[in-house]
Amino acid sequence: MSLKNRLANDLKEAMKAKEKIRKETLSYALAAIKQYEIDNKKELDDQGVIDILSKQVKMRKDALSSFEAAGRTDLYEVYNEEINILMDYLPKQLSEEQILNIVKQTANELGIEGGKQNMGKLMGAVMPKVKGQADGSIVKKVVESIL
Repeated sequence: MSLKNRLANDLKEAMKAKEKIRKETLSYALAAIKQYEIDNKKELDDQGVIDILSKQVKMRKDALSSFEAAGRTDLYEVYNEEINILMDYLPKQLSEEQILNIVKQTANELGIEGGKQNMGKLMGAVMPKVKGQADGSIVKKVVESIL
């Protein structure tokens, strides 16, 4: 079963079970997928769906700090729950230690030993390797720590 079909089936189950937040989250995710397909006139495969879901998670994570600063704990909790729901559909995320190993290995392959000027080169080589499995901000932090 494709990831898009799984999302649609889970949306139906959430509607039957009257799970409001899950229903809304899956509905928004499917709408984002559909919008991308219409805009780009192509059907998304599982990797494309993962990319859209990753963007949805990133948007919610970015909003969390704003909600926390504004004292909107109600929205903070809802967005946290939405993030957890969406994470169920993404590949297992790599730990910082695993990311560090990938970054070190890639740096060795490219012959990079340090220097902030190599950050873009190293990030450009690492990100395709961890696509969908690691948040870019975590990868950036790890890359900065070894440079």
